[in-house]
Amino acid sequence: MADRVERLTNLLAVLLETKVPMSLADITDALSGQYPDVERPRRQAFERDKLALREIGVPIEMEVRVGDEFAGQTMYWIDRSAYELDDLDLEPDEMRALQVAVATVRTDSQVGADAILKLGGGAGLAERPSVSAVLPDRPELPVIRAAVAARAPLTFEYRGEERTVEPWGVLLRGGFWYLVGHDRLRRAKRTFRVDRIDGELDVGEGDAFERPPDFDPRTAFPADPKQIGHASDDAVDATVHIAALRARAIERELGAHRVVDRRDDGSIDVSVPATNLDAFRSWVIGLVDHAEVLGPPEVRAHVVDWLRAVSEPGGAEADHLAEHIR
Repeated sequence: MADRVERLTNLLAVLLETKVPMSLADITDALSGQYPDVERPRRQAFERDKLALREIGVPIEMEVRVGDEFAGQTMYWIDRSAYELDDLDLEPDEMRALQVAVATVRTDSQVGADAILKLGGGAGLAERPSVSAVLPDRPELPVIRAAVAARAPLTFEYRGEERTVEPWGVLLRGGFWYLVGHDRLRRAKRTFRVDRIDGELDVGEGDAFERPPDFDPRTAFPADPKQIGHASDDAVDATVHIAALRARAIERELGAHRVVDRRDDGSIDVSVPATNLDAFRSWVIGLVDHAEVLGPPEVRAHVVDWLRAVSEPGGAEADHLAEHIR
């Protein structure tokens, strides 16, 4: 189950970005794995989240549909014109409420400290209440959010390549921030983990593109994290040998269509997405000595090099693990 702060952040993003009102089923599909599977706890968790957002002024709208296939369902959305205010113009009691909210959430960044100062909370920074939530923060986020709002392209280095991206949105998933947009180099939608961006972000002219009208945050992320940052037309697959002890479980996880060879001892060879090398490496290491990377050579070399780098030079642990990865 996702951290509640992360879930609230993503719920806010989904309801802001949707082009049509969403049912609870639509919302839980969009936030896969972040709400309970059972109906009653799921409804209770959503109602608590909805109330929490409304209490901080988020205008969540709702209506009960009639006369179509959704008749009887309650649909939800956020009125962007009511949410995106040019000037806060807060009353004194509203300012105090916002100060309390900011004081109980730490972003571990100068941006967060600056926000508290602007809200008149600087005097109490040293004595603020205990932290109740920690939001992952990146120095790139203000630039990215401004580019999304201005419809300005971003140019940056990512995995050794210069990318120019038309930013459509930024979302929190699994404790990491991701930029979603159109990659002009690949000429397709891509998802980039913000902390993997190298160097400075170069912001282009505003009003340079239009976000596709069919962009939906529910499809913003690949189903498999090992494919984040790429798409099917430039995907990389690795062949991995799985020992008999784990063969059935891995076949259930990946699907029978991923099995490329079945051996007499019950072991199998599988084709595994390896476009996101970090996620692929984590998956392989999790299988310990029940997995052996067979190829391609550059993927195998990446995993072996990483193992040697995190272990003592020439240590028995690195040699043992590397022997299985080869």
